[in-house]
Amino acid sequence: MTEMVYGAVPVRDGEPILPKWWRTVDKWTMSCILILFAIGLLLGLAASPPLAAKNGFEPFHYVQRQAFFGTVALLAMMITSMMSPLLVRRLAVLGFLVAFVAMALLPFFGTDFGKGAVRWYGLGFASLQPSEFLKPGFVVVAAWLMAASADLNGPPGKTWSFALCISIVLMLALQPDFGQACLVLFAWGVMYFVAGAPMVLLVGMAMLAIFGGTIAYSNSEHFARRIDGFLSADIDPTTQLGYAANAIREGGLFGVGVGEGQVKWSLPDAHTDFIIAVAAEEYGLIIVLVIIALYTTVVVRSLMRLVRERDPFIRLAGTGLACTLGVQAMINMGVAVRLLPAKGMTLPFVSYGGSSVIASGIAVGMLLAFTRTRPQGGISDLLTRGRSG
Repeated sequence: MTEMVYGAVPVRDGEPILPKWWRTVDKWTMSCILILFAIGLLLGLAASPPLAAKNGFEPFHYVQRQAFFGTVALLAMMITSMMSPLLVRRLAVLGFLVAFVAMALLPFFGTDFGKGAVRWYGLGFASLQPSEFLKPGFVVVAAWLMAASADLNGPPGKTWSFALCISIVLMLALQPDFGQACLVLFAWGVMYFVAGAPMVLLVGMAMLAIFGGTIAYSNSEHFARRIDGFLSADIDPTTQLGYAANAIREGGLFGVGVGEGQVKWSLPDAHTDFIIAVAAEEYGLIIVLVIIALYTTVVVRSLMRLVRERDPFIRLAGTGLACTLGVQAMINMGVAVRLLPAKGMTLPFVSYGGSSVIASGIAVGMLLAFTRTRPQGGISDLLTRGRSG
């Protein structure tokens, strides 16, 4: 009866890794990710040839690169999902430290590739964006600190995680990369809420975010220009938002047809930040709803499995990873339909980008590792531990 209620599964001593992994992993989540990646390659075939021609490459140069990066990402996802939560935590801490140092050194060794924000390292054959790898590492580290703070005589983990969060947000704001900064702050806030934060504190955080946005608007031309464009009653048809809005409008319910879209010839970021506009124009609202349903399935199924989890670290880390993935997708699509200001944020597994897709693969691998079905024990175990403590 306990197994039926709490989702416990019998322990099979000596079971090989692959059969055990296949039996316990969330196959729905994994399938949704694979479908999203396939959709990304399909959209890349439509969105990337204009940019490839402009840069003097073969028509499907960027699709081939995305297929390579995606293969690496899926392998990373599979391998990470086979790990134990303890091993995931240890590797995440190490990865976080490396990414944190790499991001701190961006002002000295980074480049902006002419986009006005120093976010990347130029490696010659590719570019590396440390903030993409920092996000999943930060979520795991923050969850570890918050869970440790609940232990008897534990460290002030919530305070330490908040200080770490603010330091990362400040580094991102100086790049400037306000989109990623908001995403990191959101991830911390969600985990803190699940950990039992008082509502007053969360309201105070929201007020602090508004105050920070006001300062950024007053002191950053880059930030102010995007906010002004978002608040403007009229959309300049020659801007990225203008092109995207027109493409979505032209696509209608079923789209103009495969290869018939025109927005890819006008949008410089058609294969990355605004790939959903290409999808809406050529395939219509139908494929957009499918993409939304896939992300929703990943987030909802992950949270449903985490509800049964008794380990506070796993519960917090899994919640942070799932919500971060869902919110990043929501922000990307919200920008395209002008529900949100332009953020320069990719659509996970769908947009082109080596750092983005590999980091997303690692993050989902962690999520799959945390949501694998594992023995939870009986309710009497908790009562016994409570009496002995």
